[in-house]
Formats: sequence, structure tokens, C-alpha cells
Amino acid sequence: MSGECQSPDCPGTRAEFFFKCGAHPTSDKDTSVALNLITNNSRSIPCIACTDVRNPVLVFQCNHRHVICLDCFHLYCVTRLNDRQFVHDAQLGYSLPCVAGCPNSLIKELHHFRILGEEQYNRYQQYGAEECVLQMGGVLCPRPGCGAGLLPEQGQKKVTCEGGNGLGCGFVFCRDCKEAYHEGECDSMFEASGATSQEDVCT
Repeated sequence: MSGECQSPDCPGTRAEFFFKCGAHPTSDKDTSVALNLITNNSRSIPCIACTDVRNPVLVFQCNHRHVICLDCFHLYCVTRLNDRQFVHDAQLGYSLPCVAGCPNSLIKELHHFRILGEEQYNRYQQYGAEECVLQMGGVLCPRPGCGAGLLPEQGQKKVTCEGGNGLGCGFVFCRDCKEAYHEGECDSMFEASGATSQEDVCT
């Protein structure tokens, strides 16, 4: 936003525009992110998913400007989250495209996923962090109930879950097969365990 600053001795010609919550007192440094994709459905466009005319709606950033009601958007996000089908973009982070699969339609302002509610948004953040670890060449602890993100050295087969701030569970596992750490090749270990199981059955 351009303009001319009216303060004495200030040659500024650029203004910044912020949103603030009107429900509680805020300081000068408090700002809120504008969810620019959510808008009133003034043209009564039906939702692309349920075909109902609802208000407000979310308008995807695709060329067709597809419209989805917030209930269907919530269902779309949770379904993709359950299936871990969010897209990890190097610039944007963990996001979703238009529900119709339109190209170049990833949601750029990730705060839109706040409308999922605290529980689902926390899952979204956790899965996004895990995906980031995997993209960086890391691994996730395979122990049930843990799943801590780890960044072992390249080629390091023996991995110990020693996450900072008490997040690690101490489990030592094989980077290749994600089982408890063992010497030797993973395939030979599986074959040996399979042979042992068969012998136990025969006896």
C-alpha cells in the first residue's frame, strides 16, 4: 500500500496494513494473519464438493477459482491428513492443492489450516515436521508411541532415539529395516528368524 507519511522529517511512501483481534486487548506488536482465501459467498456459488450454496466459503488459488464450503474443506483436510496425503513444498511447507487437483493451486497461507481446530492442527504440525525430517534424509523412530524425528549421519546404520528435550525414547534400531538393531544384513536376519519359526512349528 503506497502513500505519504505525515510524520515530520519522514520521507516514507510505503504503508503496512495489519489485522488485529477486536475481542481482546492487544499491544502495538500484536498482529493477526488475514485468511485471504475465506470470503463471503456473495455470488452464491455452489460448493465443489457437496454442491450446496453456503457462506462463508474458501476459494482455492487455481485458475478456475474453485469454491468449497468450510465444512467440506474441514473434511477434505482431515481425510488427507489421515492418509498423509498433504504435499510437502520446499517453499511453502506442508499444504494442500485445490480439491479438484488443479495445478499450481497449493494453499500458500498455511494459517488457513487453523480452522481445523486445535487437535487436528496439532496433528497437521506434527506430520509436517515429520515430513520435513524425512525430506532432509532423516528417519522417524519406529517404536510405537514415539515417532521422534532423527537426523543420523549419512550411512549410519545403528540409530539411537536420543531426541532433545526428553523427546527420545532410547530405542536402538536398524536404519534399513527399522527393527531393533542387529549385526549383519537385514535379509539374512529375516531369513534366519523365518527358518527358526519354521523349525519351531515342525518340532
